[in-house]
Amino acid sequence: MKVVKKLIAPVLVVGLLMTSLLTLHHLKTSKHQKIKIGISQYITHKSLDATRKGFVEELAKQGYVDGEEIEIDYQNAQGEQRNLKNISNQLSQESDLVFAIATPSAQSIANTSKRTPVVFSAVTDPLAAKLVKNLDRPGGNVTGTSDQSSDAIATQVDLIQKVLPTAKTVGILYTQSEPNSVVQKDEAKKVLEAKGYRVVEKTILDSNNVKAAADSLMSEVDLVFIPTDNIISSTMETIKQVSLKHKVPVIGGSIEMAQVGGLYTYGTDYTELGRQSARMAIRILKGEKAAELAVEAPKNLELYVNKEMAKKLGIALSGMNEKK
Repeated sequence: MKVVKKLIAPVLVVGLLMTSLLTLHHLKTSKHQKIKIGISQYITHKSLDATRKGFVEELAKQGYVDGEEIEIDYQNAQGEQRNLKNISNQLSQESDLVFAIATPSAQSIANTSKRTPVVFSAVTDPLAAKLVKNLDRPGGNVTGTSDQSSDAIATQVDLIQKVLPTAKTVGILYTQSEPNSVVQKDEAKKVLEAKGYRVVEKTILDSNNVKAAADSLMSEVDLVFIPTDNIISSTMETIKQVSLKHKVPVIGGSIEMAQVGGLYTYGTDYTELGRQSARMAIRILKGEKAAELAVEAPKNLELYVNKEMAKKLGIALSGMNEKK
């Protein structure tokens, strides 16, 4: 019996030692486990790319560096709804937080998961998109930043009088399937008609019929207003060529869109909007609930004027003052 006890004692000691070492190893591994952040982007264009860039840069600035404290899984649906579903399923299962860029991405991930925290950005109307129940208290697992300011469209319309005082007819080109574009189209139409302009609407189905739609619209209007439309944004070079062909300026959209082929816009700095979104994401990572974080509007709006397009279109810009 004494011999058995003598044999068991060392075994128990070794067992306890091994258990302690394994526990210590687990604690060290857990302590250094990276936070997984998924990024779902609807399509590639300058505004959404700038949003993502600002988000990642601000995370790093605040100490959340990709490959160190966090692990970022970036997915791009390339404008395809079927891709969004697969991306949303994957990211909702594998991420601690998902950053959704543009309305379709945000809607897809919000419909897929009711548990994984989601921060959206580049979304025009979170209420109309049914992403949140209330802007001040979202109430679910989703919150974020809108890219639309209440006075952006009104300011753009007011500037028409300075740039094209003889204009009487304004066209609106937009994608019917994008809720964010429809919201802006309705607002722009209301403001334009209140100012006495005749409004002509033209919708596009996808990127393949942008040129035909723009050609048709610009043949009967004095200028064209475009919303921050994802499909149009990805085809701004085409819009530019049609604008120059008809000598019809394009206003509105994002700054990145105006830089390619618009005349002017008054709108959101998307890089800064991404940074703003990152600061919200960090608050969630530190323990705050998405349900209790109010949706934020862009903090920085600016007037951008494309002087090169103005020169090619033969438009004087003496009444325009860019603001940074």
